[in-house]
Amino acid sequence: MPELEARELECFLVLGEELHFGRTAERLYLSQSRVSQLLRSLESRIGARLVERTSRRVRLTPLGASLRDELAPAYTALLDVVEAARARARGVDGVLRIGFVGSLDEDLTGLVRAFERDHPGCEVRTVEVPLADPFGQIRDGDVDAAIVLAPVREPGLVPGPAFSEAPLSLAVPARHPLADRPSVPAEELAGHPLIRIAGPAPRYWRDVQSPTATPGGRAIPSGPAAGTIQEALAMVAAGRGAMPLCVPTARRHVRGDVVFVPLTGLPDSALTLVWHRDRATARVRAFARAVAGAVQHEAPDAPVQGAGAVRG
Repeated sequence: MPELEARELECFLVLGEELHFGRTAERLYLSQSRVSQLLRSLESRIGARLVERTSRRVRLTPLGASLRDELAPAYTALLDVVEAARARARGVDGVLRIGFVGSLDEDLTGLVRAFERDHPGCEVRTVEVPLADPFGQIRDGDVDAAIVLAPVREPGLVPGPAFSEAPLSLAVPARHPLADRPSVPAEELAGHPLIRIAGPAPRYWRDVQSPTATPGGRAIPSGPAAGTIQEALAMVAAGRGAMPLCVPTARRHVRGDVVFVPLTGLPDSALTLVWHRDRATARVRAFARAVAGAVQHEAPDAPVQGAGAVRG
């Protein structure tokens, strides 16, 4: 229905209730002349008078009264349909709990702020999840979704597209033999123990984040297991092992007793948004769409900052 026709019908129905051009104009926030213009336009479309107006009163013609009686229920039903759609759209409100491991960088924080601007009725609360259990709070319903490191092959959990792909660095003690190297090939990890990630994180996921063998199949010695990034870095600083971390994470954890050296020969790390298949609410789906939109706008060939060793 064209907008003008809808306005004409609305004006006619209100006038049919009020039977007064002044009160009709007030209800519709229009001038009386505009009310008269809309009424004349509708009468022209129909081809007959709908309202009789004298200096003393306003009344509907028989045709006008019949049109009002037939039109009012249909018009009310149409408004109800529109309002129901608006209510469904407003389903993206309330609190959305998003888990994350370690810390949120500026891009992810910006994504959260943009999402809240686009959905003013929704508040995003970020919740840190442990490195050793990235999926537990999603399964338990403590968070609605979580931003975790890929890969994700968990029954019942739905991963979104990968994003924030970044090369790896190797965290080593400041006085480690590799600390002054421009880069470290992955094959050399066979000579240095790595800090492992504690359970209950699944084995396949832990082995990707802290590999047990080089790309060539050589075994990598195991160091102690850590439950958080801070625990892992404390172990690195104490000389108990090295730890692969993506370059952005390394930049957010600069400290004087740990050096981050570029690590080559392993796939880039990547993040993904994960949620439970049975708890995909309107809020979760909307946030997943926002993440997917951000992924599409990422520049695939943009250089990654911080390719050299990061020192405290």
